[in-house]
Amino acid sequence: MQFKHPEILYALFLLLIPIIVHLFQLRKFQKVAFTNVAFLKEATLQTRKSSQIKKWLILCTRLLLLAALVLAFAQPFTSKTDAFKTEKETVIYLDNSFSMQAKGDKGQLLKRAIQDIISNVSENENLTLLTNDNVYKNTNIKAIKNDLLQLDYSSNPLNLEAALLKSKAAFSDKKGVLKNLVFISDFQNGQSNFQPTPDSLLNLNIVKLQPVNKNNIAIDSVFISEVTATTIELKVLLKNSGVTIDNLPISLFNDDKLIAKTSVAIEKDAETTFSLPANQVINGVITIDDSNLQFDNTLYFNINNASKINVLVINANDDTFLKRIYTNDEFNYTSSSENQLNYNDIDKQNLIVLNELNDIPVALSTILKQFTNQGGHVVIIPSNDIDSSSYNQFLVNYRTSLSNLVTSEKRITKISYSHPLYSNGVFEKQVSNFQYPKVNSFYNVTSNNMSDVLQFEDGKFFLGAQQNLYVFTSALNEDNSSFKNSPLIVPTLYNIAKQSFKIPELYYSIGKENTFDVDTQLQQDAVLSLVKDDINIIPKQQYFNNKVVIETSENPTIAGTYSIKNKNETIKNVSYNYNRSESDLVYSEVSSSNNVTVSNSINEIFDTIKSDTKVNALWKWFVIFALALMLVEMLILKFFK
Repeated sequence: MQFKHPEILYALFLLLIPIIVHLFQLRKFQKVAFTNVAFLKEATLQTRKSSQIKKWLILCTRLLLLAALVLAFAQPFTSKTDAFKTEKETVIYLDNSFSMQAKGDKGQLLKRAIQDIISNVSENENLTLLTNDNVYKNTNIKAIKNDLLQLDYSSNPLNLEAALLKSKAAFSDKKGVLKNLVFISDFQNGQSNFQPTPDSLLNLNIVKLQPVNKNNIAIDSVFISEVTATTIELKVLLKNSGVTIDNLPISLFNDDKLIAKTSVAIEKDAETTFSLPANQVINGVITIDDSNLQFDNTLYFNINNASKINVLVINANDDTFLKRIYTNDEFNYTSSSENQLNYNDIDKQNLIVLNELNDIPVALSTILKQFTNQGGHVVIIPSNDIDSSSYNQFLVNYRTSLSNLVTSEKRITKISYSHPLYSNGVFEKQVSNFQYPKVNSFYNVTSNNMSDVLQFEDGKFFLGAQQNLYVFTSALNEDNSSFKNSPLIVPTLYNIAKQSFKIPELYYSIGKENTFDVDTQLQQDAVLSLVKDDINIIPKQQYFNNKVVIETSENPTIAGTYSIKNKNETIKNVSYNYNRSESDLVYSEVSSSNNVTVSNSINEIFDTIKSDTKVNALWKWFVIFALALMLVEMLILKFFK
């Protein structure tokens, strides 16, 4: 037991006063003569004994009464620990990712968690509360109550480890402070179990919220499976993490107009196909009916007017193989000899291929350098007899040079699978044994910054890349190389062209790094914006001569189809959807350890925190005890004879 005002305990010395009063009586007895002396002696003896007992009882009662009053004013209390003496910091992490839409015993997990926080935290208690996209620093529940009640789900969820690090960073650097972190989540993370490292400097209180229903159906993805002159086949993939559904309705809208509807039976996965008219702008919306998680029941996509990539080939040799790759349905292919080249056409291109030129004139070298600075892509295919000085005059801008021709047969055996040209589904798996193409002669490359795309068996470059410049080290004519007949040539050259102008895809995922190009001309200081209803976003963008490169990541945060606008002019549309990673209702296991407490109840966690620092005041009991003693004294005085 401890005292809030221990100095008042000195008043216990006052207990000496009733002792003195009772033990040192100053009154003298007077003798009175009676005739019956024997009877008087007996009566006197009995009266003195009774009086002495009554005095001792009153003395004890008064001593206890005074002691109880002194102790009451000293305000005694008890506590489990000395934590009540320590300064406290509380940080609450509240997961507001889409998986928290799942329903628990008392409604949606997120909404119920908010109510429990408001109910269990004192209105004026200082705390810091974090969500996936907001931080309320050094505030209290009273100040942020309305924000919490209106808290929406986040389209950019933090993974559990990042959320924990962010929460720990919210504490101050003060020493000797009692730090409590309340980490509230459903721990939806099917990759691995969440095992936080114990931290002796803080108490980690984990609340693992449990949904009552783990069934969920999601629209996983949409892609174009086939294109004909008149139709586009659109394939829709769905996935199910719950019980089998025999009849799931699927609707397809163009803006607000229903244009197709079907249904599928789904156990784990299912797919269906819609047929759309070709050469028509479609702002598509695909929807399903599922009562569980709502964010993945809708998928937006759009098909814009066909955009073609401009490819210019400057020829000194046969370009038939290039014409077969850069077909008219996707590319505007232009072929010109060096002597007939119109330099004014270069700025209009996205990709320029130098096809086995013997030399690169100074004027062309200067224009190509400016072209690459403006975002254009260049592919260099050298001839067997180049003027190395003219080539290196251009390549020196990229800290690269070609040496003399080496006449030696080499096989192309190494593929950089992680390079952007091949990383997007070109290979289903890494190939270790195939019919290797070969060359009869090649140029050695010296470069400080060039990355390898394809290599010879001895590790030397066959195709190197630096930003938007691609350099082959060997001529590709049939007399010198079998690369034209290799399966590698089509994805390599095709994807180089696709990298030169990134036509917007069917849709993008919110929260990822997304980049696409817009074919437009902008006036000075003009910018493009993404517009949807009352949302107007100016994304990160870079303007070149013939295109604008737009990059998005955290914004937009709301799924839908956005118009790309130059002032009031709509250029084309682009669609964004929420990431489907949270559609699988698979949860991590969390276990208790040192300084880590795990519970599935917010109320229980806060009760535990309060009990660790709870002070039990005892002064009321001592007041009640004093009143009881006063009553006892009165009874003794009245009834004790």
